[in-house]
Amino acid sequence: MDMNIRPGRRLRCAIYTRKSSEEGLDMEFNSLDAQREACEAYIASQKSEGWVATRDRYDDGGFSGGNLDRPGLKQLLADIDDGLIDVVVVYKIDRLSRALMDFSKLVEVFDRNGVTFVSVTQSFNTTTSMGRLTLNILLSFAQFEREVIGERIRDKVAASRKRGIWMGGYVPLGYDVQDRKLVINEAEAASVRRIFERFVELGSATMLAKELRREEFRSKQGTLIDKGYLYRVLRNRVYRGEAVHKGKAYPGEHEAIVTDKVWDQVDAILQGNRHARSSNSRMQTPAPLKGLIFTDTGAAMTPTATKKRGKLYRYYVSMDVIKNRTTEDESGGELAPTRLPAGMVEDAIVTEVRRILQTPEVVTQVLAALKRDQVSEAEAIAALHDFNTLWAQLFPLEQARIIQLLVRRVTVTAAGLEVDIRREGVAGVIREMIAPRDMEVAE
Repeated sequence: MDMNIRPGRRLRCAIYTRKSSEEGLDMEFNSLDAQREACEAYIASQKSEGWVATRDRYDDGGFSGGNLDRPGLKQLLADIDDGLIDVVVVYKIDRLSRALMDFSKLVEVFDRNGVTFVSVTQSFNTTTSMGRLTLNILLSFAQFEREVIGERIRDKVAASRKRGIWMGGYVPLGYDVQDRKLVINEAEAASVRRIFERFVELGSATMLAKELRREEFRSKQGTLIDKGYLYRVLRNRVYRGEAVHKGKAYPGEHEAIVTDKVWDQVDAILQGNRHARSSNSRMQTPAPLKGLIFTDTGAAMTPTATKKRGKLYRYYVSMDVIKNRTTEDESGGELAPTRLPAGMVEDAIVTEVRRILQTPEVVTQVLAALKRDQVSEAEAIAALHDFNTLWAQLFPLEQARIIQLLVRRVTVTAAGLEVDIRREGVAGVIREMIAPRDMEVAE
């Protein structure tokens, strides 16, 4: 313990307690209470030196000593900086920290504020070189112990997974946990089988997700599913009766929900979709504003591209520049840009289209047009609001086609971009959103 205490005045002693796990904390007298009782007894023994325990509690139940991200410790350090504490008392050094570097930071805080650190069960003086050496040795062993425990846990998990044992965590849809084992939940398992079988029929996660959302299909946590959730289900080898550890699959001790035949069919579709997306990404990126974008002088802006160090840079350049035509403004006013980064312009146009689609007059026009196609108002409004989601799922070629349907003309001026929307084309785009085509939607 640290006996570098200045006598002759009242010393405010803060007791800090910690326990790594939450096990046993609900007991009437737990580990934190035992640590506090020992510290209070020690402080009482130093009453003649003016030691008094503070009323505030600094407890961290269920927090690891491997880092400083603990609410009780943060409050303790804040009170130290405010000058409210003279002595920090712990049962053992490793209650405060199990990491040598972290403890060094704490010691710096203590020294800066003139605070003394005391361990009830370990004797040392942090003001001497020998005391600091003793402290470092104790902390090194504490850190070593923490790392060894971590290695043992990781080895145990790896060995258990290789034997197919479920080691806790997220419980997948279709299963419940009984006696620490995965057991099939028949009602949920039927839903899982339907997801796999329906995906084989449609071949499209996008279409399946929209279908299931219309039916308000929910995950095990009660949230509406999306395409990302579907992919996680379709790729989860638990449903094949396997346990996976670090990318390797082992026969699980739980029952499979889907057959090998269905799994292989789904896997083949997923593999094919991935190759299709890869091939598509290697295709030349289309210029969705080709034929639509002009300068305020009426000159067309044509798409161009250049490669530097293997990276493609796309632009829209005025034909005045390409043809070396004079672009001076005789009135002396500011000239519109004649060369613009394609990505910046295209993003701005898409943002403006999204804004216009939400305006009341466009919504009214779309509802009237779709009413003739016996599309419900709720479906149309939902599709308008889902435009952002759908756009992110489209291939570049399909995005370019949508822009051509929605945009009549883009004019580049010195003040910015002016966008003229084809409002008559909005209803057709929304109609496609409600009934997407198989081949043009990204999987």
